[in-house]
Amino acid sequence: MAGTKPVSTSRVARVSKLGAVVAAQAVRKRRTRLSMIGRSAEVRARLEDEQVLALAEQLVGVFGELKGLIMKLGQLLSLLDVDLVPPAQREVFQRRLAVLFDSATAVDFAAMRQVVEEDFGKPLGELFADFDPVPVAAASIGQVYRAVLADGTVVAVKVQYPGIDRAVRADLSSLGLLRVMLQGVLPGFTVGILEELRTSFEQEIDYATEARTQRHVAELYTDHPFIAVPQAFPELSSRRVLVTEFVAGQDFDAMRTLPDAERDRIGEIVYRFYVGSLFEFAEFCGDPHPGNVLLAPDGRVVFLDFGLYKRMAHEHIAFEAACLRAAAEDRLDDLYGLMVERGVITDRAVVTPQECYNYVLSAAEWRLVDENLPITPELACGAFLHAIDPQLSEFDGMRAQQLPPEHLFSRRADFWTCGTLGQLHATANWHRITREWIFDAEPETELGRLHRDWLREHPRV
Repeated sequence: MAGTKPVSTSRVARVSKLGAVVAAQAVRKRRTRLSMIGRSAEVRARLEDEQVLALAEQLVGVFGELKGLIMKLGQLLSLLDVDLVPPAQREVFQRRLAVLFDSATAVDFAAMRQVVEEDFGKPLGELFADFDPVPVAAASIGQVYRAVLADGTVVAVKVQYPGIDRAVRADLSSLGLLRVMLQGVLPGFTVGILEELRTSFEQEIDYATEARTQRHVAELYTDHPFIAVPQAFPELSSRRVLVTEFVAGQDFDAMRTLPDAERDRIGEIVYRFYVGSLFEFAEFCGDPHPGNVLLAPDGRVVFLDFGLYKRMAHEHIAFEAACLRAAAEDRLDDLYGLMVERGVITDRAVVTPQECYNYVLSAAEWRLVDENLPITPELACGAFLHAIDPQLSEFDGMRAQQLPPEHLFSRRADFWTCGTLGQLHATANWHRITREWIFDAEPETELGRLHRDWLREHPRV
């Protein structure tokens, strides 16, 4: 890793690097179309494959180098079935971009070591009995290392990239340029989606707060039968350094290769953790994605990364549950009344009850269909784009509906969870699970019954 470049913090440099990739892709598409004239079907297919792989490699390099908000955009591309590449090549494209979740271009260890020593004012050797300089993961804001404390405890140490806070601010000031640049190749990525990414990043660069949050969540899920959250050590953490219990497990790529029944089980656990916690505990993690999920040897699913964690007022949760109940029961007028009262619909002359119903279905139908439903990247993408940015809808009335900020954030958890389930190709009756939260129904799955029993043994105030 010697000689790895530090994270660029220049607003102009960061946007220009991404712009070069976008421009190159446009030229590449034109050249490929010309080169395909008169070629056989086999040759055309090979050229398309080469074009997609070239774009993926270039994007991984740029996103991985720039980190921050721009890299987060790359992570999102790996989850969604967007029209950037032909349908036949999308899975290969997404798999290549998926390395951005935990295997991005690493920053030189000397620079990362300096961050730790600056924050604590001590040499690394006085802080840890052992510290492996090779990162076990590298993502959008920091790198994770394996270390050992003086008492022998094995820990994961997440260290922020030097200057990442300045890089994030540079990206946030460049959202307008990013939107114009990306719309040519990604029509769905309008300013609404980029603003949603802005909201998340402003909360993720304080590791001291994240350490306290993770300790809280770890205690919340104490003794859970299938959910595990590593314990955090706030007393050993700082603004740029997070120390937590080290947990080994299979990563998401390994989970993808498991038999259907095992992937479906993992999918249900992912759904219960990321979405169910909102309805059950009035709090939730806002950053579901494959890089934050491990499968422990004992079968529990381990959840990581709590830099983006939200608590929601009970009246807002009650509103979301009421809307889902009305949509599930096809009570269009009741749903319409709820949306008008909450201020989601401000112009009755523009939006009809049917269009209001269509708006909810476009994002949430996968949770309302009472049957076993496989989640695919294509399904996840449609739900995400229509609900985050109603301007994409074919219905005029839907374009007049805008979610208040607190509900947009909870939708983030839904959409990123759906995208993660799509990459896992998990199948379940998501509606029957959802009914436990919105109708107080008895669980119908074995995992649901285990979770119910755990709740009874560990009552929450």
